[in-house]
Amino acid sequence: MKPYNKDNVVLARNLRKTMTFPERELWYHFLRGYPIRFQRQKPIGDYIVDFYCARAGLVVELDGPYHGIDRQMEDDAARTKALEQMGLYVLRFQNKDVVRNLYGVTLEIDRVMKERCEELGTTPQSLRDSSPDKGSSDGKH
Repeated sequence: MKPYNKDNVVLARNLRKTMTFPERELWYHFLRGYPIRFQRQKPIGDYIVDFYCARAGLVVELDGPYHGIDRQMEDDAARTKALEQMGLYVLRFQNKDVVRNLYGVTLEIDRVMKERCEELGTTPQSLRDSSPDKGSSDGKH
């Protein structure tokens, strides 16, 4: 278990209740049914990451339009660096990419998951046998 700032627990719980549309799409149409457990709005260090898979050491972040602002881009880079220093791999997607091409996003997450689990020696049989469609709760992409 990664260390986390306990002050973020209540905020993380509230963020789970008020997910953005792209977060809900990715969660309910893919990550929730993925063969390896993902968590939503997970406190890690001083951050709350959008989605986290402990087995793969993978963080998935969805960025809205304000992430293109210079100051926010600097904050995102610092955040990514801090998470990487904890041994995590950070995947970032734009919200618009999730909305326009959910299937493509799921393919990339699945590819990185398999790669990370292979590198870490944590690949379960259920992941070896899966495809993004099998990880989906409803098969729609």
